[in-house]
Amino acid sequence: MARAKPETERGSATDLPSRRSPEKIARARVLRHGDNQAEATLWNELKARRLGGYKFVRQMPIGPYFADFACRSEKLVVELDGSQHVDSSYDRRRDDFMRDEGFSVLRFWNVDIFKAHRTVCETILAALEGRLAEDVIASDLRFVFAAKKVGGDAL
Repeated sequence: MARAKPETERGSATDLPSRRSPEKIARARVLRHGDNQAEATLWNELKARRLGGYKFVRQMPIGPYFADFACRSEKLVVELDGSQHVDSSYDRRRDDFMRDEGFSVLRFWNVDIFKAHRTVCETILAALEGRLAEDVIASDLRFVFAAKKVGGDAL
């Protein structure tokens, strides 16, 4: 007859190793506690499924990068950028990487969160609901579309 293992031998879900490295977890924590008022303001709209019932996370690692905000179920990344990001080749490489990983990327300027708060939220909802389905490049918005794949084929 098999003997039940004591609790200390069985382990628990909290004993399981994380899928993310301790370094990435630490870096994400530092980024979440940064001093960016625009990100804090947008997070108030995205957290707790407040925007259309979609779940977002902050500072999610995707390969070597960290997404400001990500909706895993819809594979959407939302980035807020300051003026240092104008015509950034680094951001273009980053967007391409995330698209290759299956994520669409939506970029806004920090100032837009304060000046056009409702428009930013409506644009995010449009992307989540599939109403944005092609690349958009404008002075106040950049959307890099990643077609959803079904069985290895893009839709």
